[in-house]
Amino acid sequence: MKDVAQSAGVSAMTVSRVVNGDPGVLPETAAKVQRAIRKLGYQRDDLARQLRRKGQLTQTVALLVDNVADPFMASLASAVEDVARRHDSVVLIGSSRDDLRREREVISAFTARRVDGLILIPVKGSHRFLRNAMATGTRVVCADRSASGLDVDNVVIDNRGAAEEAIAHLIARGHRHIAYLGDCLDIWTIEERYAGYRAALGAAGIREDQAIVRHGLRLPQDAARAVAAVLAAPEPPTAVLASNGIVGLGARASLPARIALVSFDDFLLAPQLDPPVTVIAQDPVAMGSTAAHLLFSRIHGDNSPPRTVVLPTRLIPRGSGEIPAPS
Repeated sequence: MKDVAQSAGVSAMTVSRVVNGDPGVLPETAAKVQRAIRKLGYQRDDLARQLRRKGQLTQTVALLVDNVADPFMASLASAVEDVARRHDSVVLIGSSRDDLRREREVISAFTARRVDGLILIPVKGSHRFLRNAMATGTRVVCADRSASGLDVDNVVIDNRGAAEEAIAHLIARGHRHIAYLGDCLDIWTIEERYAGYRAALGAAGIREDQAIVRHGLRLPQDAARAVAAVLAAPEPPTAVLASNGIVGLGARASLPARIALVSFDDFLLAPQLDPPVTVIAQDPVAMGSTAAHLLFSRIHGDNSPPRTVVLPTRLIPRGSGEIPAPS
């Protein structure tokens, strides 16, 4: 900063005011300082700055998702970043890969950098370890799933109710033998969706057949193998519910066209497949922006009781879920 001041012919205090956006600096003086900054390649050291301003906001927030490469998570992250930018904050992003140990390591790295807040898509397990960080001022909001041991804001959908709607949609078209293909059952959202599947079958007086139920499907090729397995069952299904877009994509690519399919989560290829995939769509942008607005509200002093926001889902009929059961 002293080098910039010498190059621009001003004081170090004037350089500091320009760097921090003080509107009281004369435009021609600010221009001289900016030219010197570009010439010397000066960049403000925000870590050092925060050490000097103890107790002030760092203007950084963190986002921990399951897998940042997942299209749903990527859209959610983009929405969080848009809101953070309007609050002059940057977003640090990490992936837990649904591993509790990795989640703790990444969160520890975030809190060591004194982030103002954390949006968390939690792994199953206790999150009491976050209480110390929360006690020292780090605000936490959970998105997509609730966290065990934390009394914080949550932004979720009615996973169970949406699954019940999907199964009712298939039953209305004559299906009585409906397979379930799901991600790992220890994920809260997947557990809720499977519970909705079972509840809808029970409400219709249909016995669940474990021979056409598969869990732990993480990749499209896992779903393809699961399709082959359920089709080989003594009573193969006439319809399928997929627990998310990754499973839905793998299932549709392997299912015969005569078998109906409803998938959770809209995905890019869903309208282009043959037949196009009927989906239970949720809005990752709405989820990300809602969670971010709640977080910044907390950061800026909202101390009201924690609340849960339940966002709506939408069943989009495209063809695959409207295939009738064989007569």
